[in-house]
Amino acid sequence: MALRIELKPAERLIINGALIRNGDRRSVFLVETQCKFLRESEIIREADADTPCKKLCVTLQVIYLADDPAEAENLFVMQSTEILKTIPGAAPYLVAIHDAVAAKQYHLAIKTGRKLVAYEEELAA
Repeated sequence: MALRIELKPAERLIINGALIRNGDRRSVFLVETQCKFLRESEIIREADADTPCKKLCVTLQVIYLADDPAEAENLFVMQSTEILKTIPGAAPYLVAIHDAVAAKQYHLAIKTGRKLVAYEEELAA
């Protein structure tokens, strides 16, 4: 079954490591084969990763998109440990992310990472 993706004008999408930008009109296309993709709304750019939890989200994106994610997975473990030291309340999020990564459910891990960022922002407010 094909995956239907609708892009807004100028919206970006990463498919198998290639950055694609939509033109000046809405577009709809179907992905008929297995691929790794992230929509612009799911992406945190490295330049915008100014907190520990945002940096962890960037690492999750790398884990998902990389052909060999072993190095990024090691970084994820180190980042998680540091976050737990400074934000003990983040434990449920980090456990859920770890479980999702272990099950290769990367979109779920990234989605939970975004919730962790929201939690971090809530604490900072």
